[in-house]
Amino acid sequence: MILVTGATGKVGHHLVTGLLAEGAAVRALTRGSLPALPDGAEIARWDPAQPATLAAALAGTTAVFINVTAVGGVIGELMKAASVAGTGRAVMLSSLTVQDNGVQPYSIGAHHKAIEDQVRASGLAATFLRCGGFAANTLAWAPMIRAEGVVRAPYADAATAPIAERDIAAAAVRVLLDDGHAGARYVLTGRQSLTQTGQAHAIGAAIGRALRFEELSPEQFRQAAAAYLPAAAADDMLRYLAAYSGRTAQMSPDLEVITRQPATTFSDWAVEHAASFR
Repeated sequence: MILVTGATGKVGHHLVTGLLAEGAAVRALTRGSLPALPDGAEIARWDPAQPATLAAALAGTTAVFINVTAVGGVIGELMKAASVAGTGRAVMLSSLTVQDNGVQPYSIGAHHKAIEDQVRASGLAATFLRCGGFAANTLAWAPMIRAEGVVRAPYADAATAPIAERDIAAAAVRVLLDDGHAGARYVLTGRQSLTQTGQAHAIGAAIGRALRFEELSPEQFRQAAAAYLPAAAADDMLRYLAAYSGRTAQMSPDLEVITRQPATTFSDWAVEHAASFR
């Protein structure tokens, strides 16, 4: 039995589907209303005010998948309950900005490193999937693309290697089910180095519409992003993009080594999600 946190998220939904396809028993942790999940998934309700519900969710589990967005605020309680339940394995969705030398140049890296340390200290066999930027991050451009046929973003020539959420889930399936991954810290990225402009062009090709790219200054981006990004996250993004402006993106072979399948190209991802941009 594998407990999946964040089971209805961008990665979690694919993960639940992939685990079930492999014949694994899956339990999804939820704090809200009953989520829409594939047939065969068990649902465990969790009330933070009732610690016994967390213990019940972990009862009989062999592994837990940790989505920081879903449970980062209670990671200590989660890992303690997992240890008590005898859960053997933990797989955490982390960030490629995490550094192992103790110096964390990005706030998101510092946040994930602190949670990694708690997971590692739990005594469970832990594996960390340090992911680069999700392809789905470009969905933030969808409203302006639909309304104006334009993408406004900073650092037009900054390169990243967007990774499809289903590819992250495919790696998580293998790490959760297969042996030999305990203690590993994998870096997961896409296989293409694409500039901001290149990503906009790929989306335009997918929807059959020529898109304009208008480069924002850092301050313009901070103002535009204030409605949906914390200031620290906006600063992280700006510093990361500046570091890869005019350079090849940070890329890693780990995804394809784990899954033994080619990574989804951003162009293919854009075609699959074209309806969101039309």
